[in-house]
Amino acid sequence: MSAAAQNARAWPFEEAKKVVQRLGGEDRPAIFETGYGPSGLPHIGTFGEVARTTMVRRAYEALTDGAPTRLIAFSDDMDGMRKIPPTLPNQEMLQPFLGQPLTDVPDPFGTHQSFAHHNNARLRAFLDDFGFEYEFVSSTEMYRSGAFDAALLAMLAAYDKVMEIMLPTLGPERRATYSPFLPIHPETRVVEQVPLIARDVDAGTITWTDANGKTFETPVTGGHAKLQWKADWAMRWYALEVDYEMAGKDLIDSVTQSSKICRAMGGTPPAGFNYELFLDEKGEKISKTKGNGLAVEEWLTYASPESLSLFMFQKPKTAKRLYFDIIPKAVDEYFTFAAKYADEDEAKRLENPVWHIKGAPETARGTPISFAMLLNLVSASNSQSRDVLWGFISRYAPGATPQTEPELDQLVGYAIRYFADFVAPAKTFRAPTPVERQAMEELSARLDGMEGASAEDIQNEVYEVGKAHFEQLREWFGALYQVLLGQEQGPRFGSFVALYGVPETRAMIDTALRRDAAE
Repeated sequence: MSAAAQNARAWPFEEAKKVVQRLGGEDRPAIFETGYGPSGLPHIGTFGEVARTTMVRRAYEALTDGAPTRLIAFSDDMDGMRKIPPTLPNQEMLQPFLGQPLTDVPDPFGTHQSFAHHNNARLRAFLDDFGFEYEFVSSTEMYRSGAFDAALLAMLAAYDKVMEIMLPTLGPERRATYSPFLPIHPETRVVEQVPLIARDVDAGTITWTDANGKTFETPVTGGHAKLQWKADWAMRWYALEVDYEMAGKDLIDSVTQSSKICRAMGGTPPAGFNYELFLDEKGEKISKTKGNGLAVEEWLTYASPESLSLFMFQKPKTAKRLYFDIIPKAVDEYFTFAAKYADEDEAKRLENPVWHIKGAPETARGTPISFAMLLNLVSASNSQSRDVLWGFISRYAPGATPQTEPELDQLVGYAIRYFADFVAPAKTFRAPTPVERQAMEELSARLDGMEGASAEDIQNEVYEVGKAHFEQLREWFGALYQVLLGQEQGPRFGSFVALYGVPETRAMIDTALRRDAAE
């Protein structure tokens, strides 16, 4: 495997080679990290980051003949709660805890030790559902257990260098109060953002004054203080010896500053890259606050996790629309790659997205019918019954059953839901022109007696009719889709007729022409 992997050009291999170079044969596990802010629930960006990091991790293992790796899912759960999300219950109960670490804020749902513990549990369940292999690490536990103490003391020793890095990036007002250390008030438990009066590197303490003028000397260790997030990110890389972490394009500046801070501490920032952000159907950046775009749960209502992983795999450095209309294409592209996988040699498999998504499966397979075709079958049959749809499918693909084709059976369910929610409401049938009517009548006549014919033979007849009546074949196919199916685009028509049935297609043509005559 490693010999073929050396020449693999898929982007996870290009990224993994950075980690190989970074370790330089050092005998320790390669450490990959993803970060998560537990002030909200995991979302599609969380999935994308963990999925893509897992792909790089998998490529690294192939490059190194199975060298050990770790993937850390890090929760920044010691952050102060800056505001109360309006969607949470028990708002009044949370009000007294504003500014306190998220692990000190009570769980408004009443199921966990704290608000952060609740969201951390949701994160872990989310990652577990997708089968990701990871180690969960809590910021609070690392700070309070002393696991970060050595790194925090290194940060204190590098304080002047850190200030030189950060102050030029801040506005005048922020610059006047900035400190990389945020002491936790011993009385109110609020994470304080205050300037330091003094610091004692030997004692490992900082001195500061609260809003009431009271002065405190606070150890930077043992969870008595935490770091501003860019400094915190750098400290985490240093303490955990992180080798690889990717981040969104909106964090390019943060990666730059955190990398400088990590070097100032005497560490080496991890390898990684900045992926592009997702856009909604209007081309605007997806935002948790706006609630635009598509949630993981919504995607999985209409398609498989593998199709979502494929979307994450493809062109991670290109901004892409993440909305419902991309789902059918992603589904069919995944199964196209899966159908090729079994016949490919090792080198080609390493370029196939299925290898990166499924983790080098022994076999992978496509489906006898595409998702797009199933959507048209649901539309033409006017049925949302699995049994009825499988009647058409088994005639088109003899021997196919829900038991022999479980993935296709899943697609049937997805197609029924997707059609009902997105295709049916947008359907608009139009009347045929005189030329289109004549062509459709001729097509129906030509189909007479073609039951059992191959999709290719039927397609040839469709072509012949089109060439006889239209200068451009796209005009002919557009007419078929718009008049018969009520949509702008459609399937390869010969394949559709073979699936739906010749008598059924002729009846559909007759119904459309009679509907026009009646109008």
